[in-house]
Amino acid sequence: MGAVRVERDSLGEVLVPAGALYGAQTQRAVENFPVSGMHCYPAFIWAMAVIKRAAAEVNRDLGLFRDVQVGGRVIRGEELAAAVMAAADEVVAGQWHDQFVVDPFQAGAGTSQNMNTNEVIANRANQLLGFAVDDPVKPVNPNDHVNMAQSTNDTIPTAIRLGVLWRLDELEEVLRGLQHALEEKAAAFDDVVKSGRTHLQDAVPVRLGQEFGAYARAVERNIEKIEMAAEGLRRLGIGGTAIGTGLNAHPEYHSRMIRTLSRLTGFRLYESDNLFESMQSMQDAVFFSGAMRALAQDLTRIANDFRLLSSGPTTGLDEIRLPMVQPGSSIMPGKVNPVLAEMLNMAMYHVMGNDLTVMLAGQAGQLELNVMMPILAHNLFEMMHVTIGAVRVFTEKCVVGLTANREKAEGWLAKNPILVTALNPIIGYLKGAEVAKKAMAENKPVKQVVVELGYMTAEEAEAVLNPRAMTEGGIRDAGV
Repeated sequence: MGAVRVERDSLGEVLVPAGALYGAQTQRAVENFPVSGMHCYPAFIWAMAVIKRAAAEVNRDLGLFRDVQVGGRVIRGEELAAAVMAAADEVVAGQWHDQFVVDPFQAGAGTSQNMNTNEVIANRANQLLGFAVDDPVKPVNPNDHVNMAQSTNDTIPTAIRLGVLWRLDELEEVLRGLQHALEEKAAAFDDVVKSGRTHLQDAVPVRLGQEFGAYARAVERNIEKIEMAAEGLRRLGIGGTAIGTGLNAHPEYHSRMIRTLSRLTGFRLYESDNLFESMQSMQDAVFFSGAMRALAQDLTRIANDFRLLSSGPTTGLDEIRLPMVQPGSSIMPGKVNPVLAEMLNMAMYHVMGNDLTVMLAGQAGQLELNVMMPILAHNLFEMMHVTIGAVRVFTEKCVVGLTANREKAEGWLAKNPILVTALNPIIGYLKGAEVAKKAMAENKPVKQVVVELGYMTAEEAEAVLNPRAMTEGGIRDAGV
């Protein structure tokens, strides 16, 4: 550990790294839970710090910070509050993140995470007041001052909500970027008429632009679902303290905290209509996770389509060409794989796994508290982090640069016997099936076969079997 100092908590003495801003309870968590080597996401650190910042301001305004005397020096309550607020502001701004060292797999509820935050802010506040971290007596106490009117049980669920909202705009921005890139491709490819496919078999014609327009709309609909799910996270239960009764918090604390957090974050935030429910139930977080899962399965589907449409190229569909970003094989020269689509698949599988963990953690709450919040928080923030990165890369390195292979797309369509579908209103389904079978058996175009069988004239067949017109829907008319 190197140089150490002695810290004390209710269980006794603990050796802490000499320069660490955290204290005894954080160090106990480090020693008790050397599990993954991972630390909490910046969203969690930011959210916890902004809660401490708001609480110090609210409790100061309520006159709850009392003067303290340390070594003959009297420090007024307002000075204590100001030091806590300044220290919390530093963490909010991104400083001291290396001091948040608790593993995500930790004691239930997140007490270790909460105390890590309390201790870092308390020691930094003490430094701002002119005290060293190894001074035997310091004015700012992590429990009495930084954690004033709070409990792990109301700060952690509030931090989960705020942390998601902190990255919501970033998530929506990258999704809008993907949507717009797909829309641009839809416009560029609108005159490429190709075979549609259902059950991976030939179907009626579709424009490549229509396919890409559908992908864009699917992403847009997922953005709408994510925005809707995020609304529930704006309702905060801070002020419930231990179990929802608000014990040890001023009667005005909850409402003041919502106003202060709204101002500090710029978010639309609402008071909870039931503090007990806000602490017992993780349904809002689970619902948001479900919206992320819905996005993940849709992006998986789109990535799979990209892989299919670009397959081959000589033995596959080869209707689109994805950017060649790296060699695809260590043994087959010249092979290039759809690596960006594969990356998106893997990322979205991971997100769906995160969602399963969030769901299981959400249902594991018992009575007045859900003790699985630390891992719920970690997975919720991770699914946002992975999605943001994966979608940004997929958009910039794959979608923007992909091109249509018009020759191959239209070539497949020319061989497609399912064009006969447009003849149903004119010659009937059974005769249409006869035409299709003969066209496939003799490898002839449908237009030629329907004329050979005497069901239509060449002019009628030409008018009805117009692939571009077929992509517009409606009933084909031999008299047109």
